[in-house]
Amino acid sequence: MELSIAHRFRFEAARRLPRLPADHPCARVHGHGFEVELEVVGPIDPELGWVTDYAALAAVWGEVAGELDHAYLNEVPGLENPTSELIAVWLWGRLVPRLPGLAAVSVMETPTTRATVRRERRG
Repeated sequence: MELSIAHRFRFEAARRLPRLPADHPCARVHGHGFEVELEVVGPIDPELGWVTDYAALAAVWGEVAGELDHAYLNEVPGLENPTSELIAVWLWGRLVPRLPGLAAVSVMETPTTRATVRRERRG
């Protein structure tokens, strides 16, 4: 049996979306309280009764969060056009080598919006 678990994290950052028309509100510098959800899939460890320790997720998140928290995202290498979709892909690239079983990374810039990158399903 395989199960998924997820943990949400938060960071605050400013950005502008430089490829939008000048009259679009997101073309101007603005900020968000972003939420990031990391989903890990795997078997339940028969001894511990869990897929992985939530503290392990937090530790890996901590390794990359400092690059984003209270940053101007356009100045982060690789995020010159920091849409939520591209932030999710950027995070995936940094987290997947550190988190075995990473299945999805979601970025929420508001409570009603979400961009998600998922591991490709095999078979």
